[in-house]
Amino acid sequence: MMLLSLGIGGLVALSLIVTLTVLTGKSVTLGKYQAPTSALVGKKVLSFTVTGINGGMVSAPWKSGRAGAVMFFASWCTPCQRELPKVTNYLKTHSYGAVQILGVDEEGAASGLASGRAFVAKNHVMFPVGFDPNDSVVTGIFKFGQIPETVFVSKSGVVRSVVFGAISSSRLNAELLKLERA
Repeated sequence: MMLLSLGIGGLVALSLIVTLTVLTGKSVTLGKYQAPTSALVGKKVLSFTVTGINGGMVSAPWKSGRAGAVMFFASWCTPCQRELPKVTNYLKTHSYGAVQILGVDEEGAASGLASGRAFVAKNHVMFPVGFDPNDSVVTGIFKFGQIPETVFVSKSGVVRSVVFGAISSSRLNAELLKLERA
């Protein structure tokens, strides 16, 4: 009888996991782990223009017909503090042709532009970084609830892939090469 109860409990738990996964746009593979995917993949996203962390304006690459990778981060984010220096060092020695890389700093109005500016300077970030104090890009356009996230978007504005959490150099390389070849 106890085994039957455990079996039923397991089925109920599995059903809830699958249901929540489907409702949130994540993918599930039973038996072998599959990384989550975003409901954004395959969909066209709006372009955006925000104030640059160091002045000027920063626009989504696909606004001008270029493919791009957008890295969402903030100085207070512990995984971002580990990710950004590695990505910056990696990008110093690699080129991806017409693919543009940009960052979106999600410091929030409370933390302010100064925190983001100091974080970008400390990590010697060479790519353009926009400031998103009201989360109009992070949560408004991309619907992300946490950071870091990296989105790879075609030149026509279609999301090709999303990496949840900190991205490794090898994954960044693979995704940028896919965009470059497309």
